[in-house]
Amino acid sequence: NHLEWETHAELDLSISISKIVFFIKPAFLDEKQVLFNPHDCYLIACYIILALNIINDNTNHFLPIIFSTPALNDFLLLIFPSTFPSQAACIPVILSNGWELPFSEVIDWRKAAIIGDERLLLQVPSIIRSVGRDRILALRQQTQFLWDAYFSSVAKIVLTTLEIVQDRVDSHISRNRLLWNSLPGGLYILPQYSTDPAQYPFYYAILGKSPSQQFTAVIHTVTPLQSQISPVVKLIIAVAKSKFCAQIVVLWNCDKPLPPRNKWPSTSVPLSVIEGQTKTMSSRFFPHDIIVTDAVLSLDEDSVLSTNEVDFAFIVWQSFPERIVGYPARSHYWDSSRSHWGYTSKWTNDYSMVLTGAAFYHRYYHYLFTHYIASSLLTMVDRMANCEDILMNFLVSAVTKQPPIKVTQKKQPGRTEQARGGPELRQTWAEWLTCMNAFSHWLGFMPLVHSQMRLDPVLFRDQVSILRKKYRDIERL
Repeated sequence: NHLEWETHAELDLSISISKIVFFIKPAFLDEKQVLFNPHDCYLIACYIILALNIINDNTNHFLPIIFSTPALNDFLLLIFPSTFPSQAACIPVILSNGWELPFSEVIDWRKAAIIGDERLLLQVPSIIRSVGRDRILALRQQTQFLWDAYFSSVAKIVLTTLEIVQDRVDSHISRNRLLWNSLPGGLYILPQYSTDPAQYPFYYAILGKSPSQQFTAVIHTVTPLQSQISPVVKLIIAVAKSKFCAQIVVLWNCDKPLPPRNKWPSTSVPLSVIEGQTKTMSSRFFPHDIIVTDAVLSLDEDSVLSTNEVDFAFIVWQSFPERIVGYPARSHYWDSSRSHWGYTSKWTNDYSMVLTGAAFYHRYYHYLFTHYIASSLLTMVDRMANCEDILMNFLVSAVTKQPPIKVTQKKQPGRTEQARGGPELRQTWAEWLTCMNAFSHWLGFMPLVHSQMRLDPVLFRDQVSILRKKYRDIERL
């Protein structure tokens, strides 16, 4: 009474049983009829009973998938809940001795599926019931990761295939299985940067390592150096006092000639001035060889930061090396009246971007920004001379699937942003909106994630003696 047999034009047979749909697709069928011998019918009946046991036995986290067996020769049998498309992170249960699973050359399917022996078919329900909750959670998380990273679209399937072929060709710089089977996935790992997982910000916890204890400050400069009291000079002096600062790099993107060395302040750390060859906005994220520390402190020339603020933000970044950690925060929203994404700098309870005018991030994002993002987007950023910080936030959020991190309550825009007004501000705002929608269109989704978390120093604003506080100057600013 529960079976409904339907014959299709292509001679596929479909069996609908309760919540389960069965597809039986022989590789070759006689034009007139399909013949099953008794043993084949017995196996199919066992598979049906097995699937019903798995789904009806209070184990709806699992997705039974039974591939072709030697007894069925050319037949492919897939069993899955009919509601699966609406159920995220189901765990595949695979019974197929000798079959190659998709991308098995790089994907470790044992971390995402229950793989059994087809000769021990009737033991599978008890095996499923013995899986603990922690193991189920890990399997579901890995299944969702593999789906999002490699199988969620035709484009990702094709790109994954091409990258695997590329790894075969360039075997000396191929990605290992850790890179393919851990977040963010092999597609966001460019092996030309490094084949050592410890050089990326995503694997410190897995490898039991931590990022380097120093940072490189990169100051983007577009206005000439007027005097020793210029904002950029004050910024260099404040950053150089940080005990974590390894060096300061000034990226000179100004049209004026480079000032002589005696015009720059004397510092206790190396100070290098690099004159940009193209002098474009996107060049501020170029992966210069001089940057050797894991952490990069990106600064606008008009940023106002104290040494304590620099130190505290760096300490926070060391706990979140894969994210952007900084001060000026912005947010995005969906404008339903105009059907496009909007950008706001209003002081609200959440944010989704931290501008790179005063922020820490890992140096790998310089390489990814330069070599991964489409040249059309970089050209648009250079043409507008704007939006490079928004694009960097899009990139990092797309890779990590996480929001940036804002530190302290400081909401200090640069003097350049404060000085804008009237028509210039309206034009800049229109450019931000254009960028937001162009970036999301290129990615195919909106990667930015809202967050309500803000990290402050211990005892921040508490009514205790200032002598008990480590970052004493932050509260005075």
